[in-house]
Amino acid sequence: MTKRPRTLTAAFVRTVSRPGVYGDGRGGRGLSLRVHRTKSGRISRTWRQRLRIEGRLTSVGLGPYPEITLAEARRKALDNSRAVRHGGDPRGRGVPTFAEAAERTIELHRDGWKAGSPLPEQWEATFRLHAASLLDKPVDRITSADVLACLAAIWNSKPGAAKKARHRIAAVFRWSIGKNLRPDNPVDRAVVALPRTNGNAPRHYRALPHGEVAASLGAIRRVKYIHPSAVLCVEMIALTAVRAGEARGALWDEIDLEAGAWTIPASRMKAGREFCVPLSTGALGVLERARALSPESSLVFPSRKGGVLARNAPGRVLRRAGIASTVHGFRSSARSWMAESGVPAEVAEACLAHVPRSRVVQAYQRSDLLERRAEVMQAWCDYVTQQ
Repeated sequence: MTKRPRTLTAAFVRTVSRPGVYGDGRGGRGLSLRVHRTKSGRISRTWRQRLRIEGRLTSVGLGPYPEITLAEARRKALDNSRAVRHGGDPRGRGVPTFAEAAERTIELHRDGWKAGSPLPEQWEATFRLHAASLLDKPVDRITSADVLACLAAIWNSKPGAAKKARHRIAAVFRWSIGKNLRPDNPVDRAVVALPRTNGNAPRHYRALPHGEVAASLGAIRRVKYIHPSAVLCVEMIALTAVRAGEARGALWDEIDLEAGAWTIPASRMKAGREFCVPLSTGALGVLERARALSPESSLVFPSRKGGVLARNAPGRVLRRAGIASTVHGFRSSARSWMAESGVPAEVAEACLAHVPRSRVVQAYQRSDLLERRAEVMQAWCDYVTQQ
């Protein structure tokens, strides 16, 4: 193993292979080398610099090694430090405003909306009417207080509009997180400060007792006159405890069958963070059947016409099978089983891709607990397929 020096050296940078973040020591102007292993097994090395810009600690990318050598990274770090000291911003302020980010978010969703859908205009109207104070601000400088001011104005008087505004504003920040423009979604903290009303109360989805999931999977597999891809999608949801939208949009490029892992991009995750799903033997079996069903499709579970399954397709499968649960309810079933099986709460929540609300917990829980989650999801698979 390469010994870590007090300050970075060209030899260390060239040979280090252990994943981690290696600083350039005192006087390094916040320069560090980030080493990580890619999904293909390759070692990647990239340069980062921590700077305090306008009072906020900010991480600035300086480029990859070996394209950027240690000497070049140090020169960039020095130039950036001088720029900040004179009131400049080395990032060049390429951060879009909320209005620009909203436009790109709408474009991202447009392909999933039907041709001629009024949704693009409706989203634009929501931002114009209920997020006007955010439009001209860079997305990385909008705080939860800014969002709170927007939502509080309509939270009680217009609960329907408030619900849509909350969802659509949050989508813009999920896009921003996916683009590494900010680390969090300020809508989450803003909503915590708002009173609950009937129009904004959380939904509780119908769920099966976990002991009935095995029988329900049998009933699902016997369903007739439903596209088999939709049936397989529901099986995948039950075995992995992912959300329906995450499964419907699954692509083969996201799945590493050899590693037994499915990496869902941040753009399709509710929390706006990339999430790696460990695949149990049962989930791998579903994927094998899905590949045989549609060998030429880039989608894992395509519709009859080759596109993404309709939003209500998984629900139709359950209704046709006579199952008194929503598709989302499988997540609740899995979570109940985990609690009764003694799975630690932080591991169970990680299995469901729940982000801890406490910033302290987020700071200390840096691991995604992938190995532990793989054990839990295999045990869940065994429970619902071998009863």
